[in-house]
Amino acid sequence: MTRTEGRGVKQRGWIVGLIAAGALVVVGILVGTGLLGGSGGAPAANGVAKAMVPPGELDEYYLFASGGHSGQVFVYGVPSMRRIRTIPVFTPDPALGYGYDEKTKEMLGGLTWGDVHHPALSETNGEYDGRWLFVNDNANNRVARINLKTFFTEQILGPVPNIMGPHSACFVTPNTEYLFMGSRFATPIPHGTYAPLEEFSEKYKGVLAAIKIDPETGHMSLAWQLLLPPWSFDLGDAGKKVSDGWHFLTTYNTEEAYETLEVGASARDRDYIVMFNWREAEKAAEEGKYTLIDGVKVIDPVEVPGIVYLMPVAKSPHGVDVSPDGRYIVASGKLQPTVTVYDFEKIQEAIRNGRIAGHERGLPILDYPEVRVAEVEVGLGPLHTQFDDKGYAYTSLFIDSAVVKWKLGEWTVVDKIDVHYNPGHLCAAEGDTVSPDGKWLVSLNKMAKDRYLSVGPSHPESLQLIDISGDKMQLVYEAPVDPEPHYAQMVKADKIRPEVMFMKDPNRPYSVWDVADARIERNGDEVHVYMVAVRSRFVPDRIEVNQGDTVYFHITNTDMDQDISHGFGIPLYDMDVQVEPGETKTVKIVADKPGVFPFYCTNFCSALHQEMQGWLLVKPAQ
Repeated sequence: MTRTEGRGVKQRGWIVGLIAAGALVVVGILVGTGLLGGSGGAPAANGVAKAMVPPGELDEYYLFASGGHSGQVFVYGVPSMRRIRTIPVFTPDPALGYGYDEKTKEMLGGLTWGDVHHPALSETNGEYDGRWLFVNDNANNRVARINLKTFFTEQILGPVPNIMGPHSACFVTPNTEYLFMGSRFATPIPHGTYAPLEEFSEKYKGVLAAIKIDPETGHMSLAWQLLLPPWSFDLGDAGKKVSDGWHFLTTYNTEEAYETLEVGASARDRDYIVMFNWREAEKAAEEGKYTLIDGVKVIDPVEVPGIVYLMPVAKSPHGVDVSPDGRYIVASGKLQPTVTVYDFEKIQEAIRNGRIAGHERGLPILDYPEVRVAEVEVGLGPLHTQFDDKGYAYTSLFIDSAVVKWKLGEWTVVDKIDVHYNPGHLCAAEGDTVSPDGKWLVSLNKMAKDRYLSVGPSHPESLQLIDISGDKMQLVYEAPVDPEPHYAQMVKADKIRPEVMFMKDPNRPYSVWDVADARIERNGDEVHVYMVAVRSRFVPDRIEVNQGDTVYFHITNTDMDQDISHGFGIPLYDMDVQVEPGETKTVKIVADKPGVFPFYCTNFCSALHQEMQGWLLVKPAQ
């Protein structure tokens, strides 16, 4: 380090310290005046200081939250709760040109929206490994993979045959061998088959899809499916450590109602946890114990016993969560004030000893008293549970608008805190792994109501940060979020190592790295423009075509400097794309409008950004 660099570091440290001290003074003044305190829903003073990340400093964790029907993923830093990025997945995004260039347009497959519910980080030995993020599309039966080196969506698989509304997705196994997608909506299969609703119980099916993941590339492929009853499969979690090899998912509407579900799907006192041995299912597929339906290997567990078992649970369950040691399976029946805890050792013993209480639709039901270890009274509307590093569990209470803390093994509630309002899911630091961090818990609240400045009838939702490092939970910060974060995962920032630019690759198809090689080539009525984007010019910047030509622009950003992105927009042609440093993208237009159209850089890149433009001249058809 040079003397100048050392002096700069010391100056930055002094400035950061001054900012932090100033923040504490301000917090102290607010507390002294009664404007900020630990009660009445306001974050506590010392908690606000804990969440303070001074300008220029970085957060300890990434939080990836689903964007619901926006079709996107929201990225936050924790503890600051600063929103860092929105990752487009199932929805076009003109800011990045996602869905406008040929590659991402093909991935979207003509669909313009998706419903992202449950992000799942890739894992190695039950720990987040920072390679990929998987997300499901509850609307269109798809799953996507995001590369965490670039934070770009790299693959979309689907629509997957036979499943419909894969809400019970996507939850990965401890070494990312598979992710699973269970149907929320039972339908006749294969897709396109018609049957009246009155034949629901006879002709409608629930299906779970196993998506195989390549351990080197992350590439996803459809491996096999399980044929299940026409129930609604809600959430899931993979076993870990002692329960590795099993997967657990909740199901409701075992009544098989198809009208007025708010009544019909809650008639029974109990529904089920469905548990299946995915290694046995994999073996059955390898041995040919399946039927091909729409080209997919579909295994019927009634015909191949030993794969699927049912465990009774309080009615209309939502979350099912496996403890870090893999021993306990925690299920939340949202219409009862308890969470039910099952012991995996008892489950295995019951299976070995044939403790079967009966069958439903040919599937064995494990004897409830034999597998249940506790029913913990937590409060009204339990939905989802997370874990810390000290043996505690945290459950969201939708009706109570609260989070409750309880002790595993002792089954006692030790703390409860109000949140604002109606929490759905929770996200703890490394909370779905075999070794959670504790420290922080984020409550993903479905309603914000009066927590922020009004922006009219459509309200934001709310993420609230809770300090769980001590005996008592402490609300320390909150941030608005666009609809609708159903689920989130939080990973140590140092596990993710993003690349700040793409590597130069002279062999990349369509790329051009020297302005001398930039060119325009015509083949009949097809025109290919091999373009360089470099501060502050497009080369070539004059492109003449004929009306009716199909024009491909292959654009390479040769500015190998981080954060120097170039945009490429053509007015009146509904075209905009962003090209990152070292990246090549291809966009296509049909030049169906004659006239003169400027194209220009849409992403600020230099002092001469305004001058970075060119001309598309479309000659009228003769």
